[in-house]
Amino acid sequence: METDTLAVTIGQNIMRLRRMANMTQLELAEKLNYSDKSVSKWEQGNGIPDVRILVQLAELFHVSVDDLVREHTEKEIVPKNTRTLRRIIIILCSVGLCWLVAVALFVIIGIFAPGLKFTWLAFLYAVPASAIVVLVFSCVWGYKAVRVISVSVLIWTVLACTYLTAYAFGQNIWLIFLIGIPLQVLALFFFVWWKRAHFFRK
Repeated sequence: METDTLAVTIGQNIMRLRRMANMTQLELAEKLNYSDKSVSKWEQGNGIPDVRILVQLAELFHVSVDDLVREHTEKEIVPKNTRTLRRIIIILCSVGLCWLVAVALFVIIGIFAPGLKFTWLAFLYAVPASAIVVLVFSCVWGYKAVRVISVSVLIWTVLACTYLTAYAFGQNIWLIFLIGIPLQVLALFFFVWWKRAHFFRK
């Protein structure tokens, strides 16, 4: 990338991030201990901030230095905290849908089959369904800690659902929980092994 092109790219990125943060050039300049003329010069592509200022800008806008120097033609730079907030909202909305389905099933069964017992199981099964949703998103977005937690929740809630469903129909199958022990150990082993394998691959 030529110097002029790099300067324009950095300037456009600074301007975009500054506007996303609802800051004026003067406000940004004060945070950097620079003049607003310098900020204006950078945004117009007539100069490039030094490395120290680029690091300060990256920390200020919660992005990486690479985000500042790369072109973003297809999508805007999204600050990391904003990206994380959006992902949390997506997960919460998806989990909320699981519980909405559970409530809908409970209501429908209550209306059309009022004498049917154990309709509360609809809420019980919403828990492993929610764990599956969280697991899928954690795999897509690479949240390793969330992944192992969601797998653990999935294992034990599926076993709990199976046990309580059987118990509701007069069967006591508490021994089923013993299956969860090796499954939990395997899940933790896989998580640790995958983490180490990824480390040695670098």
